[in-house]
Amino acid sequence: MNLLQMTPKGIYCQIADVYLDPHSKVHRAILSHGHGDHIRHGCKFYLCTESALPVIKFRLYNTESVFQGVKYGETININGVNFSFHPAGHIIGSAQIRVEYRGEVWLYTGDFKIEDDGLAETFEPVRSHHLIMETTFGLPIFKWKKQESVYREINQWWANNKKNGVTSVISAYALGKAQRLIHGLDTSIGPVICHASVQNIHQIIRSQGIYLPPTHSANKSTDRKLLNGALVIAPPPICEGSWLNRFSPFEVASVSGWMTLQERRIKGKHHRTFVLSDHADWDGLNEIVTLSGAENIYTTHGYVDQFAQHLNRRGYPAKVLEIA
Repeated sequence: MNLLQMTPKGIYCQIADVYLDPHSKVHRAILSHGHGDHIRHGCKFYLCTESALPVIKFRLYNTESVFQGVKYGETININGVNFSFHPAGHIIGSAQIRVEYRGEVWLYTGDFKIEDDGLAETFEPVRSHHLIMETTFGLPIFKWKKQESVYREINQWWANNKKNGVTSVISAYALGKAQRLIHGLDTSIGPVICHASVQNIHQIIRSQGIYLPPTHSANKSTDRKLLNGALVIAPPPICEGSWLNRFSPFEVASVSGWMTLQERRIKGKHHRTFVLSDHADWDGLNEIVTLSGAENIYTTHGYVDQFAQHLNRRGYPAKVLEIA
């Protein structure tokens, strides 16, 4: 039996009786980061990095569970199995999870990106015998431009909208993408106004001593004068509803790696798309395989079959991580 195996409840280490990013409620959960598809309510015990802990506790809002945050590189031993977290570069606090037992090393990447965005802890290569990797963008079509180039494009769009008296609205995840944008964009162009769900995350991150440029909370009493040249950031579901009408006239932009695909682009004169992702692109996925030195590779999330087949053609023993 493998040290780590996929079960209906998620990736499981039977010896330690813990799950990595469980799919449902379990007794003990080790979390790679705080995005909603990686955390589950109702677990009795949660382990994550110190920098991910505040957001995870806020999102799980559960006072009955036990939460523990540890530093990157610190080893936690559970029933003879050593667990440690290593920077994944995905968002603030995100981690690859290293699992070692009797000299055998497994690495679960969680979500990761190689490019340093200047905000999240920089990705750290980790050697392992077995690699479980996310392959969200596991096709050659997904190759990112340098982020500075994308930021210039967004800044120009924002400045042009300001010149034309149009409010710029960006559809972005409240955790991760929103912080990366205001960290990387030229906020001297105009004020940044955030939906409450985004502003709440900003405040938690600022409370950790991490600097983010000033932002304003969007509400019914928002001064209309503040909208002159403003950039509004809101989660994707909000940008599809009537909430935005208060900012009219406005133009909406989507910022995501998925905007590479023609069918994912929302068409219309009031919608722009920019390709910027918090996940590794095709080159990044291939790079982590080389850096890990893994003897066996398992793909999970996204284009799992295609990327495993690609690795097989390169001579790597790779396969999709399937339920044991």
